[in-house]
Amino acid sequence: MSFCTVINCIDGRIQLPVIAYLQNRFGVEYVDVVTEAGPVGVLSQRSESLDAKSIYRRVEVSILAHFSQGIAVVAHHDCAGNPVSDSEQKQQLRICLEILSQRFPQLEVVGLWLDQNWVVHAD
Repeated sequence: MSFCTVINCIDGRIQLPVIAYLQNRFGVEYVDVVTEAGPVGVLSQRSESLDAKSIYRRVEVSILAHFSQGIAVVAHHDCAGNPVSDSEQKQQLRICLEILSQRFPQLEVVGLWLDQNWVVHAD
């Protein structure tokens, strides 16, 4: 069995496109999904808030238990959990990539953006 990990928004519109993309991108069978409302808004604050700590803990479980082969973090158009402009979310996504790459240097970290048509774009 092979796994990767995604830090994704709770929005149901983006779950299936992201999972399908990541299965292909990392060549894995399964995608462990860590969900949070607007996760790039939470993580880009560079804080050790309870929400951020919870996300990191769940990612670590995926890495340790399933030997995750990579990590993705996702932002998307029309996010209710992080109601800022698309351009601001994309900037937050870039900050998250930097943070996660430093925190988990042993794994490839990718950023994904879903547009208004729910199409996945690698950042």
